[in-house]
Amino acid sequence: MTLAGVDADTRRILDEYGFDEAAFEALRRRVADGRLSPESNVVRGRVEPPRDGDVTPLPAPGDPLYDEARTRGLAALGRGEVAQVILAGGMATRFGGVVKAILDVVDGLSFLEAKLRQTRDLERALGASVPVALMTSFATDAAIRAHVAERALGEPLVFHQFVSLRLERDGGLFYGADGRPSPYAPGHGDLLEAIRSSGVLAAFQERGVRVVTVSNVDNLGARVDPVVVGMHLLAGRPLTCEVARKEGDMGGAPVRVDGRLRIVEGLCFPPEFDHDLVPVFNTNTALFDVAALDREYDLTWLYVEKEVEGRVAVQLERLYHEVSAWLPTTYLEVPRRGPRGRFLPIKTPDDLERARDDLRELLSASPI
Repeated sequence: MTLAGVDADTRRILDEYGFDEAAFEALRRRVADGRLSPESNVVRGRVEPPRDGDVTPLPAPGDPLYDEARTRGLAALGRGEVAQVILAGGMATRFGGVVKAILDVVDGLSFLEAKLRQTRDLERALGASVPVALMTSFATDAAIRAHVAERALGEPLVFHQFVSLRLERDGGLFYGADGRPSPYAPGHGDLLEAIRSSGVLAAFQERGVRVVTVSNVDNLGARVDPVVVGMHLLAGRPLTCEVARKEGDMGGAPVRVDGRLRIVEGLCFPPEFDHDLVPVFNTNTALFDVAALDREYDLTWLYVEKEVEGRVAVQLERLYHEVSAWLPTTYLEVPRRGPRGRFLPIKTPDDLERARDDLRELLSASPI
């Protein structure tokens, strides 16, 4: 198969955003011959719910562990050892094609502006610096860079995830109504390679960063918090994944696979697994020791079917929290709502309307 006939605009996107033609062709062949399919997503091995003690609750004020964690986190932040990565990539499809990061969310603030204001408030309160990096995609990069400049949002580091092309179920290229191949961003698993290849990780290391927080731009609850940072440091494990109590939520969750505790994505569970046995789910907020980001991981390519222009398209995606299969991980259960709430994602315009009061409460909360 050759991409020699791809139109100039699509080729420019592929060239600018790190498209690997050889790797793509190898994956395309795996779709064509059935090695990548919905069945290939399913994790192999014995899948069991977490045991007592596998999930650690975030301590509340008044708990001695709260004070210990807060002290430890404040010290690390004061030394400039904590950085923040905000995931602002994806395809900008759920808000009518508007890039969500730049959308006004509450009181004239955009998602990104609110997220960065939370971090600036923390910096001012501590007299310290928290380096920030934004991971964009080909669909969001230009708009986000322009928004940062227009609203004078400082000088966050900006790097982008990669790009791929959608497929038909038989492994052929998926063409849109305009007759062009259909590019897409292949999942936040790109973070682990892109943060290194872009030089952002090296920049963090040069500044003495030891811990990197990762969260979605649309989850204003997932701000940099001294207690959460302190709990990560006290646990002494290279990865902390935040989980929250389910309220009808689906998706990834911590389970034991052949005895090893890890995050398994929703579409990777065996069909017979009873999800009600797991009371918490993955919020896609995490903390990494910087050294854990400075290595390669062979993440699984997941087969995902999406409706695009009224037709089924195949996307191959990778998710960063799969690294919990390799790294000793703390699963930190956090509250969803209130001034200490850490999970309030906004996926649709209706979500935004329902959450405005909660968002105001979050933005008015003390950073420390």
